[in-house]
Amino acid sequence: MPRFFLLAASTIALAGCATVEAAPIAAAPAAVTGEDQPAPDTMRWLYGSGEAAGASIQTWRQLADYTIAVSRQRSAPRSVPLGLPDAAGGIGTPSCVAEDGTTKPFAAVFDVDETVLLNTGYEYWQALTGKAFDPAEWKQWADEGAGIAPPVPGAVTGLRRLREAGITVIFNTNRNSDTAAGTVAALEAAGAGPAVHLETLYLRGDDAMGSRKDGRRAMIAETYCVIAMAGDNLGDFADVFNADESAIAARRAMVARGEYAQRWGNGWFLMPNPVYGGWQHGSVGEVFPPATRWKPTPGDAPAIMERQ
Repeated sequence: MPRFFLLAASTIALAGCATVEAAPIAAAPAAVTGEDQPAPDTMRWLYGSGEAAGASIQTWRQLADYTIAVSRQRSAPRSVPLGLPDAAGGIGTPSCVAEDGTTKPFAAVFDVDETVLLNTGYEYWQALTGKAFDPAEWKQWADEGAGIAPPVPGAVTGLRRLREAGITVIFNTNRNSDTAAGTVAALEAAGAGPAVHLETLYLRGDDAMGSRKDGRRAMIAETYCVIAMAGDNLGDFADVFNADESAIAARRAMVARGEYAQRWGNGWFLMPNPVYGGWQHGSVGEVFPPATRWKPTPGDAPAIMERQ
């Protein structure tokens, strides 16, 4: 056999006997932790995006324009609905006339958290650790957050405009009453103050209704003619909205139709908050009622969508 073929045969034989080394298995990427981990989408939007800042500034400008215009009307002043049940079971509108026949001074009532102040410090801690809401940690934040909690974009300018127009600014928040000093300090540090507990600041525990705000609104209405309210949760306007937060479709319909629908931008101003709130309920079936559902041609859809 020629030498060339002997070498070729030897090479083939050796190749057949050679041990094939397995390709190295790529190591699993290290889990991203700490400040390099992705923030929740809802927090990215509310605390980090220009879109959220623009929406907040827009709402605050509309709120101030509306409230100042109402305060300058020549007609008899009229309060916005405050969630106080009336004879017809509605959201009664208190009188703006005091018992002595004088007109009550104008006021605008605001929630605090994510309406006037952004709780970026506390939400940073939750995003970093992944921990659920902890009442003890929240109290510590409420007591110590002054100087860290920035104002909602547009809030400082809006509140200044209202005060310059002679409209009293009142805060009605579900922070606990034992955080009054910290809340006052946070509002003032952010440029949103002043605030005085039980005069221009009302907190959870100031009456016997817990987190429900209708009772505190009634207290405010005894002295003031409330011509505007703002908040990030429907309960900031009337407790009836949060009476059954699990009734997804009914709650949405209540807001979007009839008497209540007329209030948005017309005395009631809602601030965007996708991070937390009364909206955090609902299965797929509850969020998407039958009349709104669609699915592709049979065969293309996941099997579960073909089940009736």
